[in-house]
Amino acid sequence: MDVTSAFAARLSNFVARRAPNLAKKTTARQVEQFRSSGGRKGNTIVGRPVFLLDVVGRTSGELRPVMLMHVPRGDDLVVVGSAAGAPTTPNWYRNLMAAGGGEVQVGRERWTVTARELPAGLELDECWSLATTAYPGFEAYRTFTDRRMPVALLERASGAAND
Repeated sequence: MDVTSAFAARLSNFVARRAPNLAKKTTARQVEQFRSSGGRKGNTIVGRPVFLLDVVGRTSGELRPVMLMHVPRGDDLVVVGSAAGAPTTPNWYRNLMAAGGGEVQVGRERWTVTARELPAGLELDECWSLATTAYPGFEAYRTFTDRRMPVALLERASGAAND
């Protein structure tokens, strides 16, 4: 992992653990910028491409947006419940699994997805490799926590059209 990726991973972990409200405010600003520009602005984090996932909160029933690293696998997207290596699985991931899917925006395109958590095996290994290639910080996040970082595949819902 290069020095920039290692620093970004440590900084993300520090903010997630020590200043979660700052992280939420930063995400909210980025989501607004991304939405208002049709995906032309706010589309990177630490120089890496990101996409928007909208998922319904499992207790609130409200729409919860989150910006995630863009890790394509064919027509699907790989997501990692890393929370920058925090000790607990992020709420967005638990919401995603409870809802069974959500809606994504990559650039100007939006579509509905179903979510499938990947069990241990070849598919998980392949997706983890794609994720760490797209964002090497994921590998560092593993060293910050004892929990298993869940990985899911977001698959385009059949019949989902782009908006």
